[in-house]
Amino acid sequence: MEQQEFLIEDDYQPSAFHPKSIMLTLMLMGVGALFVALSAAYVYNRVQHPEIPPIKLPLMFLANTLILLASSYTLVQAKKAYRADDTEGYKRNLLYTLVLSFVFFVAQCIAWQILFSNDINFQHSNTASYLIIISIVHIVHVIAGIPFLAIFYYNARKRMIEPVSVLVYFSDPAKQLNLRLLTVYWHFLDALWIYLVVFFGLSYFIK
Repeated sequence: MEQQEFLIEDDYQPSAFHPKSIMLTLMLMGVGALFVALSAAYVYNRVQHPEIPPIKLPLMFLANTLILLASSYTLVQAKKAYRADDTEGYKRNLLYTLVLSFVFFVAQCIAWQILFSNDINFQHSNTASYLIIISIVHIVHVIAGIPFLAIFYYNARKRMIEPVSVLVYFSDPAKQLNLRLLTVYWHFLDALWIYLVVFFGLSYFIK
């Protein structure tokens, strides 16, 4: 087992220079730059129009943070199960991550409904528009990751049946790399969401 774990770790070492890793890094840099630009535009709007009151985030935004963090945790557990050749743990945690992703989507729709019920919409103010647009852009990236989660889970259910197929699945370097990249992407979305919640939460107290 120790030798196998060493080999898996060794397969991960050059992954930072893999074309897929480079593409993901560039994409995440672009997404990060987009959110920084939107955040800067929000701050500029607040400075230019101090008479417009800031938006108080519904508590559902905080609940969504916990949901997203939980999905990241279960994905990490899936990765650990993969490296430990734990078939059932791998499939189970992938399913948990997939379910939590859908829960996050539904919960965010509820959060938007709370905003709209309080007349906080695109007609309310530019600050409200930025909040809605930024949260929509974020959830679009969450939705973009769901098909990859679904593919991982589908392949695990379909191929990890017999001992030989399980061995082949766990020893596939391509799957190791793809799972690592998906985990990095999901952690990035977590960090981005936490940043947004903190950013808008603090901006409420800035007069």
